[in-house]
Amino acid sequence: MSISIIVEGKNDRSKLRRLLQEEIHIHCTFGTLNNIKLETLRKQVGNDDVYLFMDNDSSGKKIRAILRDTFPDAVHIYTRRGYAGVEGTPDEYVISQLEKAGLEEYILYPPPDFI
Repeated sequence: MSISIIVEGKNDRSKLRRLLQEEIHIHCTFGTLNNIKLETLRKQVGNDDVYLFMDNDSSGKKIRAILRDTFPDAVHIYTRRGYAGVEGTPDEYVISQLEKAGLEEYILYPPPDFI
């Protein structure tokens, strides 16, 4: 099973890349979506299982709504309102959301702190 996660920007992708195994494909919308960008995303994703992880702001909600129509079977992952988008969400919270989405086998857990 191949998995693609779609995020808004490169900083969101960098955040998830640190927390997920290389085999997970992470794609960016880079902001506003048009038909060409949607078709490119559709081709990149192919037959992968799709997860949408957008910011919890008006722009993220708008992008999520467009992608929901394009990828109706996608699993939705949410960040908490008040965090500065996916990139500004604490790793622990991102990890908990990835676990809720069923992606725990792909998570690169940080080593426990030894004091």
